[in-house]
Amino acid sequence: MSNSLNIAEKLAIHELLARASYGLDERDVALLADCFSEDAVMTLRVAGGDVIGPFEGRDGIMKLMTDSMEQQTDKRRHVISNIFFESEGDGRATLISNLTLFATANGEIHVLSAGVYHDEVIKTGGHWRLHRRHLELDKSY
Repeated sequence: MSNSLNIAEKLAIHELLARASYGLDERDVALLADCFSEDAVMTLRVAGGDVIGPFEGRDGIMKLMTDSMEQQTDKRRHVISNIFFESEGDGRATLISNLTLFATANGEIHVLSAGVYHDEVIKTGGHWRLHRRHLELDKSY
């Protein structure tokens, strides 16, 4: 990619990752859905197992998310850290970030899992959105 992103664009992408996590944690389906492009694709792998997915399109990804939310009885916190850009420019970027997944139940906080997100984001309609997302989880949650 030929052009580097400016600081404002990088900050907007950081905020995109934060909004996606917050939307998932707070079960704000509209906020979470708005973080993905209409033709987004998501896959995941747990503890080196087989790739799960692909979940295709915003609707397919949201079904995965809402099905997961329905099964949860605890309060989740997806903490995103160590974000860095692999490539950037021309309305598109690829980045890597770490996930630490916490759960609170019965007044106790536990680390459920950790992992690495591999994301491709695109700028569409003036907003950055997740276009391709792959999550490598260290263990099941």
